[in-house]
Amino acid sequence: MIIPEPCYVSYEPITTLTGGVPVHIQTTVENSFRVSAQQIRDALTPRTRLLVLSYPNNPTGAVLRHEDLVAIADVLKDTDVIVLADEIYSELTYGTKHESIAHIPGMQERTIYVNGFSKTWSMTGWRLGYACGPKPLISVMTKIHQSCIMCAPTTSQNAALTALFDCDDEVQTMHNEYDRRRQYCVRKLNEMGLKTFEPEGAFYVFPDISSSGMCSEEFCERLLKEQKVAIIPGTAFGSCGEGYARISYAYSLRHLQEAMKRIACFLDDHRKERTN
Repeated sequence: MIIPEPCYVSYEPITTLTGGVPVHIQTTVENSFRVSAQQIRDALTPRTRLLVLSYPNNPTGAVLRHEDLVAIADVLKDTDVIVLADEIYSELTYGTKHESIAHIPGMQERTIYVNGFSKTWSMTGWRLGYACGPKPLISVMTKIHQSCIMCAPTTSQNAALTALFDCDDEVQTMHNEYDRRRQYCVRKLNEMGLKTFEPEGAFYVFPDISSSGMCSEEFCERLLKEQKVAIIPGTAFGSCGEGYARISYAYSLRHLQEAMKRIACFLDDHRKERTN
């Protein structure tokens, strides 16, 4: 199973729990954290069964372009590799439009499309999602699913119907608010000296914290202890996340403003500490 990193933390353990072998591809800020077709080509072996494409990406906010998807489809066309397209943040993009790899000719029949209600409709507690894909694969997935979960609660299903049919205006309002928070966080972090890639999707920023002189884990632990601000070390999302941290902007602007003040104080304190 090919897994581009940085990525959501559960892909590797799910792979190993089901007897698979994770194969990691590292993406970098120099390429806007977008996995390339050449990287996938280099990682392919006769044993490759699955490629994870999780874009818009958690934790980086990266978004793949149409040309990226076409090139990836070209690499996969003569293989039996299935794509797991985790597109949970598909409606949360800024300045660009998300496109699913399932739209690329020849890819629909080899793509498992995964989405849900947690992000676009802020329904994280309702635990409701869905998968679409080729009938033979979905049939086997359904056999396993019905023995593990039975069905989604009717309350969640009714809430999802309301979300789908009656909440477009609310979704747009929240999207605009996320965009405002995104721009604020990127600006403030860069002003502090933490070089920050401008995310095009999801609701995270992924600043480079290496200038602090601390590794990702130390930075996040000390920030929590000293300033009571909780962020996630980049290494939680793969080894190439070292030197980075993930900050969610799914909070009110007031809370983000307070957090940015505290991060700035934290950095000032440690700059003074290093010069003394």
